[in-house]
Amino acid sequence: MRFPLSLTLKIARHIIKHKLLRTPRFALVLQLEPLHTCNLTCTGCGRIREYSTSLKDVMSLEDCLQAANECDAPMVSVCGGEPLIYPKIEDLIAGLLEQKRIVYICTNGLLMRRKMREYLAAIYTPGAEGLLQSLIQDELITAKEADEIRQGRKNQRPVIKPSRWIYWNVHVDGLEYTHDLIVEREGVFKECVAAIKMAKALGFQVATNTTVYKETDVPEIEQMFAFFSALNVDGHTISPGYDYDAAKLDMAKRLGRKPEDFFLTRAMTKQKFARIQEWGKKYTIFGTPVYHEFLSGKRELTCTAWAIPTRNIKGWKAPCYLMTDGHYPTYHEMLDQVDWNKYGVVNGVARDSRCENCMVHCGYDPSGALGVDYQAGDTWKNIKYNFAPRPKPDMAGLNVKAFTGFSIGKGHLAEAQEAVKIGGGCGAAETAPGKPSEREALLQKLAAKKTRT
Repeated sequence: MRFPLSLTLKIARHIIKHKLLRTPRFALVLQLEPLHTCNLTCTGCGRIREYSTSLKDVMSLEDCLQAANECDAPMVSVCGGEPLIYPKIEDLIAGLLEQKRIVYICTNGLLMRRKMREYLAAIYTPGAEGLLQSLIQDELITAKEADEIRQGRKNQRPVIKPSRWIYWNVHVDGLEYTHDLIVEREGVFKECVAAIKMAKALGFQVATNTTVYKETDVPEIEQMFAFFSALNVDGHTISPGYDYDAAKLDMAKRLGRKPEDFFLTRAMTKQKFARIQEWGKKYTIFGTPVYHEFLSGKRELTCTAWAIPTRNIKGWKAPCYLMTDGHYPTYHEMLDQVDWNKYGVVNGVARDSRCENCMVHCGYDPSGALGVDYQAGDTWKNIKYNFAPRPKPDMAGLNVKAFTGFSIGKGHLAEAQEAVKIGGGCGAAETAPGKPSEREALLQKLAAKKTRT
């Protein structure tokens, strides 16, 4: 099977139950944001800017678990911010598993290996020496970290351990140079790859989560799929970059860039995703084939943002994960009080101007699963896609030159660092008035390059 049978059946039973009960709207996935604090400032992300006045706030563990019970979604995507910063992340995941939820930990990867070392310390026995030596040999842990693991756990708190109900969902927006540029820090891609390798070595399920932007090179995305397929990654989520308000504000104010130079229009999305059905045959692309048809421009769908509600520190966010017209104290108040007919695009016309370019998965992927805008054969397409054999690892991915930036000395800050070397220090040579120094010229070149990218 393309996806684990237990997970597929759990979601299918949930949908069938509500269809039989004629429930007009119900949740498939809860986007749970226990905090908005993050250790990165990714280009195109407006989340930590939108909630800039409450970045130190966190949801209580009780509120998080109550939110999952309240909407009763079979799957919970724990996001943020960076969820691994949440002080009780292990307790939260343990609590969600006790509720029998499927859990996706949406992370930028920077703290993953630390959490996995804590897991190894909790289960360590002398019989694990072979595994530790293998991890050291593959440079996934250091000898010092192995010694710390051998000392055992430091407390009795839960740890994040492998489960058929858990996925690490790692943010990766391209190969090394591209990804590090988008997350605005060098070395992040390298850490993501190391974390993914370690997770697979320990028996975790791992997925990648990619956003496609205007400047995204489609062949690079295909290379990225091949590279991670060769590492036995279990699946991929991919979605178009959408110019929601908070992201546009950040783009203009913080970076001084025009949002239209970075985000996709609907027409651009269809061009970028023209081959997604081919990708789905070769790689395990999450989402329904109906949604993939929509992304490639072969059909229209009606937005069902209510099927993937968001709960964060301010309440139930509406109308969707990216647009904010208010926060509600309870899930059912949000469902009942939001006028859902005001949003989305119908027959090519945007009901709300902010929805015009949106084709993101949190609004339209559930539409394909729920049979919205049903066409003959859709049910069979979904069944065939889910129950088809999982694509084999693409071993050609081992030949992909994934490390295109920081790791080979060609990171996006390389020119600036060279400029500092040239012009740094009190003894730097003076230049003629009005003529930029070599250092300034390099910095100007870098700024122009980042603007184009």
